[in-house]
This record gives sequence, structure tokens and C-alpha cells, in this order.
Amino acid sequence: MIKVLKGKSYVRSDAAEALGHIGDSRAVEPLIDVLKDGLSGVRSNAAWALGHIGDKSAVEPLIEALKDKESFVRSMVALALGKIGDKRAVEPLAEALKDKVWYVRYWAAWALGDIGDKSAVEPLIEALKDEDEFVRSWAAMALQKIKAKKS
Repeated sequence: MIKVLKGKSYVRSDAAEALGHIGDSRAVEPLIDVLKDGLSGVRSNAAWALGHIGDKSAVEPLIEALKDKESFVRSMVALALGKIGDKRAVEPLAEALKDKVWYVRYWAAWALGDIGDKSAVEPLIEALKDEDEFVRSWAAMALQKIKAKKS
């Protein structure tokens, strides 16, 4: 699968997803490389796979990928950062709560809830005013998750 990931075809997207399901940490570096290059579908599946594998060495490259030009990639990056659960992602995810695309904000709120760090409370309270009801709803759920983790 790693060889396929390094190829040129769109099959790399399926390879990235498969590597995430397999969960082998040997795939982390090649998946990180794909975050920087390739079709948006490949980048988004690479982000998803990195989150599924859960290796903390992917946190910094994923944080950088929160700036991807494609909103779907940014949303999968937020999801991945939430799955990994590293507190280094809190501030960048709080910034992602201001993304122009609602589903990026939604996944950023979800991720902040999963990480559960209290420094996310203020940005999530601000997200309760979001124009999108799904973002507001998930911001409220994220706040509940953070409160539950404190208990």
C-alpha cells in the first residue's frame, strides 16, 4: 500500500484510506508526505488515515495542513487532530472555528471537544454564536465533553 501511495494515480486516495484502516505506524511518514502533495481527495484521505493511526508525530504536519486551500481537506485535518488528541492542536483548531466554511468550523469544534482541553472553552463559547446551527450545536456538545473530562 505504501508503494501505491507514492505513485501518481488517484488510487492513492484508496491506498491512504486502507493504510488508515490497517493502522500501521510505518505508514505515517508517507502519509505526511501526501499531505503536502497530491489531489485534494488524496490529501483528505491521508489526513483521515493519520488521525486513525493516531501517531503524535503527525500533529505538526496536520496543523500545517489546517491551512490547505481545500475546505474538505481542512475538515478532515480537524477530524484527525481530534482523534489524535494532542493539546498542541488546540490553538490552531480554535482558529479554525473562524474558517469561512461551516463544516470546517463544525469539525474544529468536534475536535476541540475530543481533545478536552480547558483552553478551548472561550473559543467554543464564541462559537455558540456561529451563524450555522450545526456549528453551534457541536460547540455546545464540545463544551459538555470538556466539562465531563474535568469531573
